[in-house]
Amino acid sequence: MIVIVAGVAGSGKTSVGRQLARELDCRYADADSFHPLANVAKMRAGVPLTDEDRAPWLRAIGAWMDGVIEAGESAVVTCSALKRAYRDELLAGHPTATMVFLMVTKDVLVQRLTARHGHFFPEKLLDSQLETLEPPAPDERVLTVPADGDPAHTVAEIVERLRTDGAPAGGDA
Repeated sequence: MIVIVAGVAGSGKTSVGRQLARELDCRYADADSFHPLANVAKMRAGVPLTDEDRAPWLRAIGAWMDGVIEAGESAVVTCSALKRAYRDELLAGHPTATMVFLMVTKDVLVQRLTARHGHFFPEKLLDSQLETLEPPAPDERVLTVPADGDPAHTVAEIVERLRTDGAPAGGDA
């Protein structure tokens, strides 16, 4: 099983993803590490990424997922997956993958990004992410989980929903 923890910057993907991987006793990868250096440079400069910028990044994440599956392992990977097309690409050909989309209010996102230091993603890019965001639709294979609170609570909810719901056939709010 692969769990893709998705959401906009500041939604808690890294904190939740790391804790979830520990809880599930499996590998963890942060999709930020799959970005080409040119993407990181653009974001540091405050320039939003385009679909063309994201294409090699999404392919790299998919290839990593393929390797995990081929090795017979389980893993958690974090990825913004802002658009349906990105989510569809990551889930295509990966029937054992489940996507969990973290929903967070804009006020909480701003608080989290303002408090975050040492990350290449500047707070000023949040609005571009929110403009790009296509929230998961009911017919997508995505669990939607509120994540405004403590990451441990969010992880507990995800684990419970994975155990009871499994990989969703459609969206879930």
